[in-house]
Amino acid sequence: MVAMHERIAYSAWPDRPPIAWPDGARIALWVAPNIEHYEYLPQQVRVRNPWPRVPHPDILGYGLRDYGNRVGVWRLMEVFDRFSLPCTVSLSMAVLDMYPEIAEAMLARQWEFMSHGLYNTRYHWGLSEDEERAAIAECQAIHRRHTGRDLSGWFSPAASNTLNTPDLVAEAGMSYLCDLYHDDQPTPIRVRQGELFSLPYSMEINDSIAWRRGMEGEAFAQKICDEFDTLYAEGGQVMNIAVHPFIMGQPHRIEHLARALDHILGHSGVWCATGSQIIDCYRRQTTPAETT
Repeated sequence: MVAMHERIAYSAWPDRPPIAWPDGARIALWVAPNIEHYEYLPQQVRVRNPWPRVPHPDILGYGLRDYGNRVGVWRLMEVFDRFSLPCTVSLSMAVLDMYPEIAEAMLARQWEFMSHGLYNTRYHWGLSEDEERAAIAECQAIHRRHTGRDLSGWFSPAASNTLNTPDLVAEAGMSYLCDLYHDDQPTPIRVRQGELFSLPYSMEINDSIAWRRGMEGEAFAQKICDEFDTLYAEGGQVMNIAVHPFIMGQPHRIEHLARALDHILGHSGVWCATGSQIIDCYRRQTTPAETT
């Protein structure tokens, strides 16, 4: 077991060589809809109660998230289709079996899936190494069954990563991890075997965090634009937009997201990519010494 600060070498941004994105792009943009399932009566509750209203069931909390899979996700798909955006889904893998209509729609769009665990109410905190290995293997098996391919990325359910997570994700053959929020560029992660990179996932340009802070759609859209303007001016950075169907898929918020995307894609030099494409591009520019 390795502490997280031992997995990543410190790197001052001004001292790094520039990252060259394809076709001279100034910025790499990846959009991550979080398509999740929350159990109505979760059986595995450690550390944190997924439904703060008691006694269970929390109809209000469950119903709001169910709205995302019944209605909100389809609004998000319409907006992403409008801009021809490739998406990397932060996916509760059980969704592929539980919601065949959503699975079919995502597969038809050739969206990339990164595992967000089985359910967003099955936390990994407190799991033994073998238990977490088995949970990751179950997600990998579901992905293979539906796509015929291995998963490329991992984001622990509800950000409930353990000190073992990077080693186990690399062991399972994945190339990137989204459990770290420490940089605007990919970062090599030291693991016991194989190769693993941190892909910048945002807890700031994330509607879930904004929603908990009381930020409404218009303010969140402006936040997206402000983030983009700075990163675009700097060049060589990665920008992530993380959204949830039950939040930005609401009718009073959806067009604010569309306006923010219109602002971003009105600029030249924006490379819209999947998570694995960004990591593959970065890996080709990273020397072996930097990844050890």
